[in-house]
Amino acid sequence: MSATLRLITINFWGTEAPLDARLALAIDQLQALAPDVIAMQEVRPLDGRAGRTTADAIGLALGMAVAYRPSMQWPDGAFGPGTHGGEEGLAILSRAPAREVRSLVLPEARPTETRQLLSAQIDTVGGPIWVHTTHLHYRLDDGVAREAQVVALDEAIRACGRGNTDPPQLLCGDFNATPDSDEMRFLRGLTTLSGRRTHWQDAWLRLHDEPRRGDGPAHGITWSSENVHTRPLRSLDIDRRIDYVYVTSRKKDGRGTVHRCEVALRERDALGNCPCDHYAICADVQIAPTAA
Repeated sequence: MSATLRLITINFWGTEAPLDARLALAIDQLQALAPDVIAMQEVRPLDGRAGRTTADAIGLALGMAVAYRPSMQWPDGAFGPGTHGGEEGLAILSRAPAREVRSLVLPEARPTETRQLLSAQIDTVGGPIWVHTTHLHYRLDDGVAREAQVVALDEAIRACGRGNTDPPQLLCGDFNATPDSDEMRFLRGLTTLSGRRTHWQDAWLRLHDEPRRGDGPAHGITWSSENVHTRPLRSLDIDRRIDYVYVTSRKKDGRGTVHRCEVALRERDALGNCPCDHYAICADVQIAPTAA
């Protein structure tokens, strides 16, 4: 049995068309990658309201258990005249049902934009570990809100155990912020927010250089102009690295070492469709001690 855990994080883009084609593409590519855990953002019920979700469809196809929690629910008309009510949330898929699931509403909630931290304790060869996923505010000028959100989620995660002998923890999701932002630098231990410091490993930076202007998905870009689904949202600045896998500090026994980190779910069908408007991140992280 492998001493590493394979984690994939993906913003699934709700139920945007062509949903059936996107689900089929995602399932095919995820089956080939054989992840142990999948973290999903922008998960929605297949009919737009409470019920079976896009995460359930993927979990069923891959034989994985699903822990889903809605982040926000809205009535008819909330997004303009004639719009339908619905809900959106986060999900963590795993090979076996989670031992425990926690959900925390993050600061700066808005009527149509409430964010959360979803946490699941997963059984692994290295013992139970916590996997966390989140999706932060998206606007380019939401930096102060995202700062409050990363401080809150880091504090909540510390309650799950950050001691020297505790197992590694994994934090992932769509942070809607580039690596040079204060909110992401805070997570890497490079700046102070609200009088606090922390330290997480950015899995991509453990194994790769930071992308430069003009670089594409092979260099870590997850919100990419190469993806046809990003084109209606060009105002949000395309070609950015905004999806991450973070790992708590490495242990002396090797736990928490990042062995792989790549951009994934990039293959498209004959019509140019990708599984989602974001590309995924796939990381292999050591969760059992190195053999003596």
